[in-house]
Amino acid sequence: MNSFFAGTRTLGTGFAIILRSPRLLLLGALPALISAVLLLAGLGALTYFSGDVVTWLTPFAEGWSDVARNALRILLGVALVGAAAVLASVSFIALTLLVGGPFYEHIAEQAEERLGLDTSDDGAGLVRSLARGIRDSLKLVGIAAVGAVVLFAIGFVPVVGQIAALVLGALFGAWVLALEMVGLVFQRRGLTLGDRHRELRRHRAVVFGFALPTYLLCLVPVLQLVVIPSAVVGGTLLAHRVLGPAPRRGAVAQR
Repeated sequence: MNSFFAGTRTLGTGFAIILRSPRLLLLGALPALISAVLLLAGLGALTYFSGDVVTWLTPFAEGWSDVARNALRILLGVALVGAAAVLASVSFIALTLLVGGPFYEHIAEQAEERLGLDTSDDGAGLVRSLARGIRDSLKLVGIAAVGAVVLFAIGFVPVVGQIAALVLGALFGAWVLALEMVGLVFQRRGLTLGDRHRELRRHRAVVFGFALPTYLLCLVPVLQLVVIPSAVVGGTLLAHRVLGPAPRRGAVAQR
């Protein structure tokens, strides 16, 4: 529990830094606002047309009784919208960081400077680092999509399916969020997405202490505009915590 709350404190530090700097708050809120509008519009459209989509997916049920057909389609519609909501909530972070990458990198650097943290990199250059960041973000969106499909299937399990999907969805979403939020420091040091998985697995309690509250807060409309830049700062602190000081460039190259 000490480790869990240590992770939560990194998010609290992020909030403290962002709320004390209106400029950083505004800088970080704009990409989150753009992403939220795009994803909410897509989710709203899916919800509105979910009846038509479910009917198209279940032509085999036309010969069933009204009760059985309606029960199947209602269950399928709820599961479809729920899976889309999970995918949107997880993809929201990836999309926001992709849209606002330079802004969030600046915010992270400002936080590191204020806290006296190491800002060493692997010397790869801006273009190479940006390409690596886009590639990793696309991989994470793919992981989120696969996870949404699995959760969609779990939702069909009788009695416990919907509850299990919600709980597992929160844990899965928190983990993907943590992978995203530590990305700036990991990418700067030339580390891959696989390196993030390995390092975070070694500090699960700290990671979930940071990521689970962040994920749940990101589900609250409008609050996301403050949570995302704060989580960028918190994720930067978390990355420094799990990685320690940056190795020398020679050691990074050998790795």
